[in-house]
Amino acid sequence: MLRNIMRYAIALAFAAAGFSFGYSLISGANRVFDLSSYPAKHSFLAIVTMLPGLFGFFIAPPLMKRVVVLTGWLENRLQRTPTQELIGGAFGLIVGLFIANLLVSPISEIPGLGRYISIFVAAILGYVGMRVGVKKREEVLSVIPRLGGKERSQPKGDPPKNPSLKVLDTSVIIDGRIADICKSGFIDGTLVIPAFVLEELQHIADSSDLLKRNRGRRGLDILNKIRKELDVVVQIDQRDYDDLAEVDSKLVRLCREVGGQIVTNDYNLNKVAELQGVKVLNINELANAVKPVVLPGEEMTVQVIKDGKELGQGVAYLDDGTMIVVDGGKRFIGQMITVLVTSVLQTAAGRMIFAKPKAGDGKKATTSSPSPTLNEVNAIV
Repeated sequence: MLRNIMRYAIALAFAAAGFSFGYSLISGANRVFDLSSYPAKHSFLAIVTMLPGLFGFFIAPPLMKRVVVLTGWLENRLQRTPTQELIGGAFGLIVGLFIANLLVSPISEIPGLGRYISIFVAAILGYVGMRVGVKKREEVLSVIPRLGGKERSQPKGDPPKNPSLKVLDTSVIIDGRIADICKSGFIDGTLVIPAFVLEELQHIADSSDLLKRNRGRRGLDILNKIRKELDVVVQIDQRDYDDLAEVDSKLVRLCREVGGQIVTNDYNLNKVAELQGVKVLNINELANAVKPVVLPGEEMTVQVIKDGKELGQGVAYLDDGTMIVVDGGKRFIGQMITVLVTSVLQTAAGRMIFAKPKAGDGKKATTSSPSPTLNEVNAIV
């Protein structure tokens, strides 16, 4: 019933448009095409009214279908568009139409085509104003409160907070440990994957360099694993920032807009985001935090795999990659020995453990100082 009503309404609108156009011709209102002296002007008016009406009646069903699709697309796009962009675009549109209104009056006086030219000018200026408003949204939002005589309730440097959103960086996706962390349940909320991060992963996967290509494909495989195998909500954010070239800058701006947290293992991005007030979850810091605590005097069983840089040193590793410098352990290379921890040194590069072989392991027991020397630290760093 509603479809039929809409169909007849569209046909009536087309007929009314045809009648208006025909009447302007036969009444002499149109200076270019004046049919006021045409003998069959009333028949002509009836024809130009009926033909558009019939045309509107037949194209009404596909037209309504297109309108429904367009409305759904527009609604979905508006829901995903940040409020700042909507306000900036609306403000720019109003300014553009205001300027167009000042130009419409003289343009509309042009005989014949003046009305159509004025409509075209208004559409162009409105579109340009909207685009400029979106690009300059930050400046627009800073001006609007001043016009109203009130300051913004939230400072510019204090982004909104929404800790349930975790925005993934390219490096942390390629790293792969994020899948295991999500599987363990230590990360809750929604994982947000920006479209520009996916684009960067695709460029890396299509690289001519074999190593980069493998890294990119590994990142895409990790994302597919997270989406298909893990009980984690994954959201693809389609926002992009044409005025920014660097992916890291886009990530920081996206997190400031949505109030989310960046998940990364990039040290530089970590520092830049913290300076701009964005919360960062660095999985390298998490890995260091969950490493087992080792105290001086404890015993450990390790395998010495190579010699150190200092004379007589041997080097071993724990399962988590922590380096152990064994003083006097060079002669035990390839052997499993028991060592005593003498000191633990925490640096920006990670944790280093200094130890000595336990008395009775090997032919000789060595002694070492209770703390690492400067040369030992330099040898590792």
